[in-house]
Amino acid sequence: MTEYFLAWWNLENLFDVEDSPHRPEWLQSRLSKELKGWDENILDKKLNQLVSVLSRMNNNQGPDLLGVCEVENKVVLDKLVQKLSPLNRNYGTVHHDTSYLRGIDVAFIYDQDKFSSGRQFYYVVLKRSATRDIVQENFKFKQSGNSLIVFGNHWPSRSAGEYESEPYRILAAETLSYWIEQLKEFKGHDIPIIIMGDFNDQPFNRSLTEYALSTNSAVKVKNSRIHRLFNLMWPLLGAAQGTFFYNNFPLMIDQFLISKGFLKSDSPLHIKHDSVKIESYPEMSATGKYHYPIRFGRPSSKLNTAGFSDHFPISICITEKDYNFD
Repeated sequence: MTEYFLAWWNLENLFDVEDSPHRPEWLQSRLSKELKGWDENILDKKLNQLVSVLSRMNNNQGPDLLGVCEVENKVVLDKLVQKLSPLNRNYGTVHHDTSYLRGIDVAFIYDQDKFSSGRQFYYVVLKRSATRDIVQENFKFKQSGNSLIVFGNHWPSRSAGEYESEPYRILAAETLSYWIEQLKEFKGHDIPIIIMGDFNDQPFNRSLTEYALSTNSAVKVKNSRIHRLFNLMWPLLGAAQGTFFYNNFPLMIDQFLISKGFLKSDSPLHIKHDSVKIESYPEMSATGKYHYPIRFGRPSSKLNTAGFSDHFPISICITEKDYNFD
């Protein structure tokens, strides 16, 4: 049995420098005040903080596959990968520029010695103003050739109010569900799919349960004729844990969901039992009554170069049956 370590992390505004030549003019104008003072020195400190956490994951080996959000462009994503070079990993990236008004995107970093990248798909969530796209990557395991479909998500925020903004997350959930349905028509109903992301809703919210059709019942997913998803975060939610804190209250908004392709007994891929965890190291957490993540901020707003992100990362282990190729 071979194990693979997957992780997800909202990197909290990993922008390129304030005068980046890689930023389109419309975005430069929009971000000029927000990125005041965000120079190479500050960016380097931010990257070092992120790398100090990523390098500790997976017994100090780093993730085999990492999904991220709030990264501005491929240039800054590649800088993050370069900072990870001491891990001696052959990391590649998947990135797509969206039309989102703040210029932050969803991306993947993956070990090219373990996975091959296939086709990428980018699904637009339609609302009045542009929002983050849903990113699908069709990976294959290098050793076996087995497929792994991964969706990266960053659903619309609650900044306008939880219930006022809920319809937009429902739109994102419906978009995800539609394309999973289409994918199963082409790839079969038992294709292993893992959905990761910052959903800005919790596992019990309507966007996840009624529209993305996720549940805490593996039996229901395994026996369902429709594309239900098994939400792996319920045990952590029951333990009053969270990946993001609002008003000192933990929210489980970063999540892993899987298709029944992981749950069937004859599947080559499974989720390792009790492997889902929140990666919260002591230096990342505020001390005191609430152990919330210490954010890095920006020079224009609450900069703390000893911080990391306003979200904790999450991780999971996938197991794959070994094959005898003799």
